[in-house]
Amino acid sequence: MKIYAYPSLTAEKRLSVIENRVQSFKDKDQRAVARILEEVRKHGDTALINYANRFDSPCLDIGALQAGIQEYEDAVSQVSPEFMNSLDRAASQIESFHRKQSSKSWIDTPRPGTLLGQIVNPVSTAGIYVPGGKSGMTPLVSTVLMCAIPARIAGVSNLVMTTPSTPDGTVNPHLLVAAGRVGIDAVYKVGSAWAIAAMAYGTGTIPKCDVIVGPGNIYVTLAKKMVAGTVGIDMIAGPSEILIIADESANPEFTAADLLSQAEHDPMASAILVTTSRKVAKQVADAVTRQMKDLTRQDIAEESLKNYGAVFVVNDIASAFDLANAMAPEHLELHLNSPLEYIERIRNAGAVFMGHYTPEPVGDYIAGPNHVLPTSGTARFSSALSVDHFIKKTSLIHYSEAAFRQEAPDIIRLAEIEGLGAHARSVRVRLT
Repeated sequence: MKIYAYPSLTAEKRLSVIENRVQSFKDKDQRAVARILEEVRKHGDTALINYANRFDSPCLDIGALQAGIQEYEDAVSQVSPEFMNSLDRAASQIESFHRKQSSKSWIDTPRPGTLLGQIVNPVSTAGIYVPGGKSGMTPLVSTVLMCAIPARIAGVSNLVMTTPSTPDGTVNPHLLVAAGRVGIDAVYKVGSAWAIAAMAYGTGTIPKCDVIVGPGNIYVTLAKKMVAGTVGIDMIAGPSEILIIADESANPEFTAADLLSQAEHDPMASAILVTTSRKVAKQVADAVTRQMKDLTRQDIAEESLKNYGAVFVVNDIASAFDLANAMAPEHLELHLNSPLEYIERIRNAGAVFMGHYTPEPVGDYIAGPNHVLPTSGTARFSSALSVDHFIKKTSLIHYSEAAFRQEAPDIIRLAEIEGLGAHARSVRVRLT
């Protein structure tokens, strides 16, 4: 990893490359996704099977589109007791955290003769997208938990999941067991943009959803962007990213390992170290080179760090946090001697991991907070997936005649200022 003094012209150029790595999606990709959406909207299950046969499983048919009871039973027999224990622990801790996010309906009487309030209702049907590799060997069990648990806490009554099938037309058993553990009602063996289309528009087999959540590749991301408004979505997510702020207390081996943990995700992932110590900067850069050699996803990590990795040496800790807030990273790690002292300096980050023994994978899998996070600087204005993504809030308003007459002149005056005479009339007619 190259080391830059910050601020400097070369550092600013490198930051610009990193910040702008997610450019506007190519026209050809948008056209391809638009065609897929239209095909599924028009032809439903037939289109789904055509795409699934072409890209995932040549043997899949409509009758096997939904995972059956026998498949769930077989899945349970194929996973280890140790996996079940880890799954239960993760699910329990994620549930405990998200229960604190629950909202309740309320009613208030703030002024004589008035009643105001808010009704909180869950959406009826939510769809979860879970990515999957062609071999089925990369089952994102954690995504199942992170998406389904807040939906269930919100009170969603119908929860469906789509994930690409393996070439033999099955779903990885770990995914099916996780789906059963968190109460997903149906698992469908479809992936990519056609899965998003199916959940947005509905097909003969897959129900139309009110909300779609979950990460995916560029086709999934584009599809979610295009159906937003027809359905609710969680966010437009880009490649993974991490920014680590480190002082002299940082362990270079820990820091290097954490940078690589995100670089291995995707060639477009970003991994940045910001440190007040040139010594730490050099030690971490050397450790990254050394640790890279035995990674199973070495090629991906190397490309990511070559194109979008950097080490910035700053003058003081205040400058480090200023840079972090400007970048608004998905994951912010604080490899600092006293990280809790700096919480008030944090303004923009998807999730913050504090201390030398809190690496980002702790949050990915088991700590409790959600790992579906805003990326590409959107932490400036958006938040992690939560219970709120699965609920709607409806306002309640009631006025007595006396309360109405008390405030009517102000309503009329404001309506007339806006040039909305019928609004004013609907109030004035009640005063005669």
